[in-house]
Amino acid sequence: MKIVGAPINRTDGWAKVSGTARYTAEHQVEGLTHAVLVTSTIPSGRVLRIDDCAAREVPGLLLVMTPQNAMRLPKENKDGKLQPPIGRRLTLLQEDDVYYNNQPIAVVVADTIEHAREAAARLRIEYERKDAVLDFERAKESLHAPEKVLTEDADTQRGDLADGLLAASVRFDASYTTPIEHHNPLETHATIAEWNGDRLTIHESTQYMKGVQRIVAAIFGIAPENVTAICPYTGGGFGSKGSVWSHAPLTAMAAKMLGRPVKLSLDRNNMFGPVGQRPNTEQRFRLGALDDGQLLASSHDTVAYTSMIEDWIEPCGIVTRMMYESPHQQTTHRLASMNLGTPTFMRAPGEATGSFALESAMDELAYQLNMDPLALRLKNYTEKDPGKDLPWSSKSLRQCYEIGAERFGWKDRTPQPRSMKQGNKLVGWGMATATYPTNRSAGECSATLNPDGTALLRSATQDLGTGTYTVMTQIAADAIGLKVEQVRFELGNSQMPESPVSGGSTTVASVGPAVQAAGHALRLKLVGIALADQASPLFGSSVDKIGVENGELYLLDTPSRRESMATIVARHGQPVEVTAKAEPGDEKKKYSMHSFGAVFVEVTVDEDLGEIRVPRVVGVYGVGKLMNEKTGHSQLMGGIVWGIGLALFEETLIDGRNGRAVNGNLAEYHVPTNADIQSIEVQIVDESDPHVNPLGAKGIGEIGITGVGAAIANAVYHATGRRVRDLPVTLDKLL
Repeated sequence: MKIVGAPINRTDGWAKVSGTARYTAEHQVEGLTHAVLVTSTIPSGRVLRIDDCAAREVPGLLLVMTPQNAMRLPKENKDGKLQPPIGRRLTLLQEDDVYYNNQPIAVVVADTIEHAREAAARLRIEYERKDAVLDFERAKESLHAPEKVLTEDADTQRGDLADGLLAASVRFDASYTTPIEHHNPLETHATIAEWNGDRLTIHESTQYMKGVQRIVAAIFGIAPENVTAICPYTGGGFGSKGSVWSHAPLTAMAAKMLGRPVKLSLDRNNMFGPVGQRPNTEQRFRLGALDDGQLLASSHDTVAYTSMIEDWIEPCGIVTRMMYESPHQQTTHRLASMNLGTPTFMRAPGEATGSFALESAMDELAYQLNMDPLALRLKNYTEKDPGKDLPWSSKSLRQCYEIGAERFGWKDRTPQPRSMKQGNKLVGWGMATATYPTNRSAGECSATLNPDGTALLRSATQDLGTGTYTVMTQIAADAIGLKVEQVRFELGNSQMPESPVSGGSTTVASVGPAVQAAGHALRLKLVGIALADQASPLFGSSVDKIGVENGELYLLDTPSRRESMATIVARHGQPVEVTAKAEPGDEKKKYSMHSFGAVFVEVTVDEDLGEIRVPRVVGVYGVGKLMNEKTGHSQLMGGIVWGIGLALFEETLIDGRNGRAVNGNLAEYHVPTNADIQSIEVQIVDESDPHVNPLGAKGIGEIGITGVGAAIANAVYHATGRRVRDLPVTLDKLL
């Protein structure tokens, strides 16, 4: 029985529920001191003076690090941005300029966290204030184009948009907006830094072990091998921990200056500004279609905010380039610079927000055409990527539509708005398409088989709570031929073999093939040892005649002649070790690779109060081969829950006077809770894709959120007859 795909329990589950799993801030280091990050209270200007006289009266105070006394970094590295977007433009107290509210401007270190907080509160800071751009409408007066949108051009065009719109029987033109949103993982960002001469050990809550190692080393001008980054568990990241932010090198700077290890954990308010967020967007959609629903023209123009110190674009238009057949199309991306923190990746960046606009526009067009929204999508179904003019590596979207519609009961929907009711509740049904690209990077893994028959595999990847420990153990067990309980997979240390960032749903697709390759190499090496060993019952045979099961090698034509791997290694006299690398080839030049899905949603809206509930969601997905049915189901369900949050709850409110988030806490930054979530049904379509990677896995961390926002907004329109184009959909917009 193959272990890959089986719904086994998490191998790290007991460590987490028992509290023995150590997250970054929980590591015990001898002589540890405690730091607090002090941030600006203005959005633009300069720090003129930081008076620490009152702070120095606090017992246990050890250091007040400011732009005036902070250690000087190598000039070329003083503001980071060494490997964007992983290496960002940082504020490392090398200058006194302020670019946004909540920007780091000092670090206070003391013997206890309480003393550090008290000392930080006593600092008196004087500023020179400058004019700040805090209004998006004002910022839009000076737009500029990004150099790239991920790896693609900022703007694209095929055909002639004007001709397509002119030839259309039905035309549609509307704008949609999405707000600033913040990641808010349960574990806030945290760092522990300890120096030993010119060697640095840095515990960092991260999505990229090797990125921390390389970026921090470059900032200090030391060799990467002199930095060891450690993170066995990450308490959620969702994109925010994929980059190295200012607090990490600042902690290392304080430790260097103090000559003692320093721990800095961001408080919840520190999460609003210095460590990225999803930017607000304004997206204009124009569509032109024939009376039968065939699209002739489509245009998607995105404007998003970026910071004053670095460009970062929310790539909303990329999803429009590939989703539906449209011979005449234009997409553009523009940036509006504001005195806010630099945006960053947030679960399905571009796809989550872009699909809201695209799938809402398609729904509106369906109503104009008096056509079923699902039928409109099927009418414009693509058999190849129209943007790249490449065939799909695989595509099961049609099956997703069919299965989702059947399980949801879509045929029973009455099309007119306000036509379905339950008592005093208006009922609405909406749907949308989900998609996310399949990505892969190079990865490496080492594998060791011990004399007791157990295997240890290592790679410098990270587990964000998604199940990486578990699925890599499954892949290794299958590849070697061992039971799950005989395999241990280790991660979270930058001295381990190379591994990419856990972002873009790439971890399984990148690290998994390396684990598989290491497992196969280990088994092959072990077979070679046995075949050359006269004491082995396998001696003198050949590799193609050897089978493996449950930790034993045997002759295929004489199964009784077998030997355990443990016996072979014990007789060999030392552990058997290998290292393997797996990397993508030129497959992306031949195929366009995406996961697809269909989301069907039911909402109820209180006719008097406008209260919105989501009693039912059905999501059906084609995502290649699942490595673990249980963790995969959880990933997709979690994405849908976040999609509900995107649609109905999440919005960071910025004070227009000073640029600070006024709801920078979990009490007022609303996310879905158990009381908000009812029935969520997830189904996976069987899909084989030999092109994406050797495992056939497409990645599932982000597709779950896509399409959900639009499906809910579309359902709200069906229920109420009110089209809400500005997220989140709140009751005040319905009254």
